Amino acid sequence: MTDFTPESPVLNPILDHKAELAKAEAGLAALEPKRKDRWYPKYHIASNAGWINDPNGLCFYKGRWHVFYQLHPYSSHWGPMHWGHVSSTDMIHWKREPIMFAPSLEEDKHGVFSGSAAIGDDGQLRFYYTGHRWRNPADRTDDWQVQLLATPDNDELTSATKQGVVIECPTDKVWHHFRDPKVWKTGETWYMTFGVSSAEKRGQMWLFTSDDMVSWKYERVLFEHPDPNVFMLECPDFFPLKDKDGNEKWVIGFSAMGSKPNGFANRNESNAGYMIGTWEPGGEFKPETEFRPWDCGHNYYAPQSFNAGGEDGRQIVYGWMAPFMDPAPMMDDGWCGQLTLPREITLGADGDVVTAPVAEIEQLREDTFDHGAITLDGDGERIISDDAEAVEIELSIDLKLTTAERAGLKVHATEDGSYLYVAYDDQLGRVVVDRQTLKFGDRGYRTAPLTKAELAADTLDLRVFVDRGSVEVYVNGGHQVLSEYSFASDGPRAIKLSAESGSLAVSSLKLHHLKSIGLE
Repeated sequence: MTDFTPESPVLNPILDHKAELAKAEAGLAALEPKRKDRWYPKYHIASNAGWINDPNGLCFYKGRWHVFYQLHPYSSHWGPMHWGHVSSTDMIHWKREPIMFAPSLEEDKHGVFSGSAAIGDDGQLRFYYTGHRWRNPADRTDDWQVQLLATPDNDELTSATKQGVVIECPTDKVWHHFRDPKVWKTGETWYMTFGVSSAEKRGQMWLFTSDDMVSWKYERVLFEHPDPNVFMLECPDFFPLKDKDGNEKWVIGFSAMGSKPNGFANRNESNAGYMIGTWEPGGEFKPETEFRPWDCGHNYYAPQSFNAGGEDGRQIVYGWMAPFMDPAPMMDDGWCGQLTLPREITLGADGDVVTAPVAEIEQLREDTFDHGAITLDGDGERIISDDAEAVEIELSIDLKLTTAERAGLKVHATEDGSYLYVAYDDQLGRVVVDRQTLKFGDRGYRTAPLTKAELAADTLDLRVFVDRGSVEVYVNGGHQVLSEYSFASDGPRAIKLSAESGSLAVSSLKLHHLKSIGLE
């Protein structure tokens, strides 16, 4: 298979890109004044209006952090994709940048789909993305996707020039999903992988190589998902990490389209997860673990990671908080979608992935209220905050002294009886996020498992981030995470400590008010 990888990019413009970008900016400008902020995030990245989904093009370049994201600038519903853009010098204070990409080529006329950024040996950055078009736009039954290259026009990454198609789609080998390129270098060779639905409708990741980051050669199938129900591996990722003994492991990540619910597993429409294993250039990925979720919550999808490079060297990941429902409550407010906090990916002492908020997030803290140790008697409850808009809570539960069947925090608790419950469930041996009382949005619950060692430990540590319309729960330093939309009712939003059918012993509880990241 070599006839679909041209020696040089193929460019087929059909619209003036600058004019299309100007239209998109005008579309956002028309929507923004109508936006309601009751659930709009204070310290998570979101567009100033319209719809967003996958994080794209993540990088640290020339002294700035850059986050791009899939954007529909004309409504709060999914539509022809553009790339929105924010940047920061410190990952705390963010500013909006001009929209980077709009549909303008024959190959991306129905959407500039997801992609990544890579910094070449010359120090210059390249963008790789999927161009999307429908073979039959009338009923959108068959998409036709290719991989394209673009290069920035300046060091600030405020605009870019599309270079054209670098990998065509071999339609005889592909059902119709063929997208989301990730590029990296190992040794002296550049590699690209992306998700494919094969002609047999099997979810795969294909591997390509290049010497110059322009001309690419097909190498092999890097990985095929063993579950025949999984027909596509969307938003793939692939990177090395060192374990506690200094051994290199490779982490392969993807969103498994077609995975079926099985007990606690695969409860979302599509499920983003990873496997840990080994890989040698020229070979296939060899998994050593089962498929595990990046995040156990209702609303996590399409994560993308990048290496900060240089002396920093952290592997940092953003995810999209996907509503997985249409219509979603915030659509009526003129916007839809936000990203998670940035998380650093490491391998823990047990060899599993840990994703904890990057250290910079602590700089968002404006003040701290230390509640110390607290004991609640059977079925007790205590108000921790009368009205919390944007806070972080550090909670340590003494498992040896706690007898409650379920105990934890009720957040976004309003006078109508609505709240989201973050709790340790002793019967399940899991951390639970329960939305059964919420007035807006879908309900249900999700759980994060605890290992035997965690259940036998003296303490369970929870770090809970509450924003206006969302909650992120980090369990034991990020060994598990749950990301949730939580559309609070009107009125003050209290936080309550609660115990059910038994007592709760808290060894430590701190509440931090968090400041805005500047995108409101």
